[in-house]
Amino acid sequence: MVSAANGASFVEEYPFSPHFFTTPEGRLHYVDEGPSDAPVLLMLHGNPTWSFYYRRLIKGLCDTYRVIAPDHLGCGRSDKPADAQYTLRSHIDRLGRFVEHLGLTNLTLVVHDWGGAIGMGYAVEHPERVGRFVVFNTAAFPSHHMPWQIGLCRIPGFGALAIRGFNAFVLGALQTCSVHPERLTPAVKAGYLAPYDSWANRIANLRFVQDIPMSPRHDSYRLLHDIGEDIQKFHRHPMMLVWGAKDYVFNDHFYDEWRRRFPAAQTHYVDDAGHFVVEDAHERIIPWVRRFLEEASA
Repeated sequence: MVSAANGASFVEEYPFSPHFFTTPEGRLHYVDEGPSDAPVLLMLHGNPTWSFYYRRLIKGLCDTYRVIAPDHLGCGRSDKPADAQYTLRSHIDRLGRFVEHLGLTNLTLVVHDWGGAIGMGYAVEHPERVGRFVVFNTAAFPSHHMPWQIGLCRIPGFGALAIRGFNAFVLGALQTCSVHPERLTPAVKAGYLAPYDSWANRIANLRFVQDIPMSPRHDSYRLLHDIGEDIQKFHRHPMMLVWGAKDYVFNDHFYDEWRRRFPAAQTHYVDDAGHFVVEDAHERIIPWVRRFLEEASA
């Protein structure tokens, strides 16, 4: 998988050796770069991205840290079984087995989008393994704020046609989630598009959207509510918030909620960045992360 429909190659953008972990529902692909005995940064992506989203941070930090970035089941280079569970609960459970398999401890969790709920869901169940947090535009608590574009994709029938049939979620993200479109070169776009090149391969894109718990009646609502309550146990842990200000999905409502819950967190509010804050501002983010981790370890 080195190119997308536009024919562009993203090999130079994403030059990492593939690794795989087998779960009962399919293989999880992951990146594992840096010294094996170095402190671990575990980077968790959202929808509709994959570990490709973190490629700049992986390259920029793997000289000092062991950087691990898995693809959730159904995403990136992981398997995409049609009959698997793609719920918040199942993603957390698979992450738990993955971390246990690699024997990871004293983690720095780096989370974005759905990676926030999945990562924080793992953290509250395994607090002894997590030491620090780097949080990009995301949520780990229920909210009634949802853009109308995502609401459209949740309409039965229409959502499947739009997301799985026309790839609207990935194409829409490439149009709206970065405020610096010049950074989304043909090779970068190819990287985002390549894993989601067919109806079958877009199963998780749809399931993630369907699993957004907008009311207490939703199956994942109670779990997300409990995660939101339980993350308070980390109020003394080092945390850095890096927020793209021009995000129509995770907007200032979410940023303010993180700051309310974690008033001691170090914050970077990036005025000229959108939902893909790492695409828009990775040159600034890498030294921020380095400094944050150095101070947290002092």
